[in-house]
Amino acid sequence: MSEPEQHVSPRKLIAFFALVFGMFMAILDIQIVSSSLSQIQAGLSAAPDEVSWVQTSYLIAEVIMIPLSGFLARALSTRVFFSICAGGFTLASALCATATTLDQMILYRALQGFIGGGMIPTAFAAAYTVFPRSRQPMVMALVGLTVTLAPTIGPTVGGYLTELFSWHWLFLVNVIPGIIATAIAWTMVDFDEPERGLLRRFDFLGLLFMAVFLGSLEYVMEEGQKNDWFDDSGISMLALLAAVSGGLFFWRALTAKTPIVDLTAFTDRNFAVGSILTFVLGIGLYGLTYLYPLYLAWIRGYTSLQIGETVFVTGVFMFLTAPVVGVLTRKTDPRRLIFVGLVGFAVSAFELTPITADWAFGQLFFPQALRGVSLMLCMVPINQLALGTLPPARIKNASGLFNLTRNLGGAVGLAGINTVLQARGDIHTAQLAEHVRWGSRIAESRLAEIAAGMRPALGNLADAAALGRINAMVAQQAKVMAFSDIFLLLSIIFAAMVLLVPLVQKPRGPAGAPAH
Repeated sequence: MSEPEQHVSPRKLIAFFALVFGMFMAILDIQIVSSSLSQIQAGLSAAPDEVSWVQTSYLIAEVIMIPLSGFLARALSTRVFFSICAGGFTLASALCATATTLDQMILYRALQGFIGGGMIPTAFAAAYTVFPRSRQPMVMALVGLTVTLAPTIGPTVGGYLTELFSWHWLFLVNVIPGIIATAIAWTMVDFDEPERGLLRRFDFLGLLFMAVFLGSLEYVMEEGQKNDWFDDSGISMLALLAAVSGGLFFWRALTAKTPIVDLTAFTDRNFAVGSILTFVLGIGLYGLTYLYPLYLAWIRGYTSLQIGETVFVTGVFMFLTAPVVGVLTRKTDPRRLIFVGLVGFAVSAFELTPITADWAFGQLFFPQALRGVSLMLCMVPINQLALGTLPPARIKNASGLFNLTRNLGGAVGLAGINTVLQARGDIHTAQLAEHVRWGSRIAESRLAEIAAGMRPALGNLADAAALGRINAMVAQQAKVMAFSDIFLLLSIIFAAMVLLVPLVQKPRGPAGAPAH
């Protein structure tokens, strides 16, 4: 028997949009600093190998809060928990803008990530508790757009703010919207009542195990490649700590009377398969958001503003596709959309494999556009199938786990990408060097040609300068070939994920509106 359609008042709509906007700010701030790290480094007088902690500290703290948010939202209510998160995030953003040392910035960014991380799954869960099933596909299109658009446009927004004002505005831009979101959440959110009895049963030991496990794991993923992985004693110790604390966390989660995170959501087939798919989607979402700017900076020498102007294409096509996907999810089997989206993502990555050092906006346009469309085709129905088949009482907890898998996918993806880039770059450099050694007629001819062009300006130094240019050309070409290898690997991964689609159960009732 179908359930009666509940009315959604304008008050609830405004309150929900405040939650979505808070989620947007929290996700945006993951990537908003990525194109401006050199300016932050200069402003804080930090070393080049230290400034990455501006991003790493945020990610480590955020990944700890995300699974914890389900418990806290149930215990405090959506209204109180989200208001605390939004207000704390706003305050931490203002503190980040006042930082004068790297240590201060790392502390404030960790605070910002931890508190802000609670807004992401809370908004996800609200989409299933506020709206009737008939409207959930369109609502999830909005939520899916927010989740994918925010990290995609992060480098663009950050580049513009830094170029037009200063790096401080990467954080100050959150203050006024954050105050408004906090005020709306406190005065208008009335979706549920607190379960205060949960606080008396709070599993502090489980929280400790989870924090050590996820924090250590995120650190290893973020810093492993830069520190030669297990050749570094610190990485090895933290990897061991992650393994031990992870085992203790899972033991505690499965045996505690009131676990800090309820893992039983994974017994639902749709949620389990959906979590795997969103893990891989996190690899593609954050991985390519990282790769495009990296290519444009390393190979093309673009500024942060030029990078932003080049990579905005994906965001535009996601924005245009979201309402279409919302309609399609209601009218057709969502599994078909996931299939098409995964294939499209694989094709968008494969289209980048012929990449050269000359590729710019024109050559990157189609792969970026197809990626934007494919992300929405994947994200919205995966969210709907993974969370929409669960009972309402389990949504808050499951939303935290679901969002955690996407973030962990991003962390694993970035670690793998950096490792493969380095390894394949070294291999290609060695292979190219074989063809540019002394005795190679083509190489010596090219060297003499370059030296002749430089001799009028450099005189006797022309030969050395020409040799340096040849070495630079070899290094650049090796990097480009490594990028091509990464794109091929991503295309294979996404093509393989198509095999999981038949494992997802078709929703009962109207397409895209599974019965609870």
